[in-house]
Amino acid sequence: MSPRLFLQVLSLEARNRLSYRAEFWLNALVGFGVEFAVVYFLWSSMFRESGKQEIGGFDLQGMVTYYLAVILLGKLVRTQRFEGGVSTDIYEGGLNRYLVFPAGYFPFKYAQHLGGLVPAVVQFLLFALVVAFFLDVPPELRPSPTSALMALAAIAVANLLYYLLDYAIQLVAFWADNVWSLDVAKWFVASLLGGFMVPLSVFPAWLVPWLEALPFRFFFDFPARVLLGQIEPAEWARGLVVALAWCGVLALVGRGVWRRGVEQYAGVGI
Repeated sequence: MSPRLFLQVLSLEARNRLSYRAEFWLNALVGFGVEFAVVYFLWSSMFRESGKQEIGGFDLQGMVTYYLAVILLGKLVRTQRFEGGVSTDIYEGGLNRYLVFPAGYFPFKYAQHLGGLVPAVVQFLLFALVVAFFLDVPPELRPSPTSALMALAAIAVANLLYYLLDYAIQLVAFWADNVWSLDVAKWFVASLLGGFMVPLSVFPAWLVPWLEALPFRFFFDFPARVLLGQIEPAEWARGLVVALAWCGVLALVGRGVWRRGVEQYAGVGI
């Protein structure tokens, strides 16, 4: 797929997503407000009832800041609209038109995926400004220009890694009548082991090295900690290498599943 076509597909999808402005802002504001309220009251209660000043290396203010970063960065890592898009193409026979396109299916869908993230970028920038001006972020967790640039690279790799995992799972639709349960399981595991539900530092110390070797932490915990300046450049570089290695593994898995699935694809839909 040529870079020009890739950018055209990305741009078209971005304009499509931004066309429904009222729905766009309503979902953004309500979603952010609900998530932030749940996090704040939940952890306030946990700190109060436990009587502890720190949990997992965070005080209450630091924990709320961590979750703000995870919520905002999580929107840049995944996009809800294209989860299930590949399986839908297979089930409905829509994959047929992509097979005759003069472009690969994976890069075409990934371009749409990135186009769908443009609204998330707008939301992230606006909400980040609100957080910076109105919320009291601890000085030690305030992003610096260096940590912001490092986080940008971490987010780009996390986005690709998340899509490769989702892509491989969606291709199971060549054999299964419904992959919705796999989507739910993927999101639960990624949220729990990736730092979205709880920071990885809350887990037992003996378990943390194992969690850090898995791909899930690169979705949320790793980019958030990079942005907040909790990860040094050397550790950041090692993390990116591990994440890219996982990207390679999932790309090979997805390619193998695609080849086997296309061989038996009938193209009539369900």
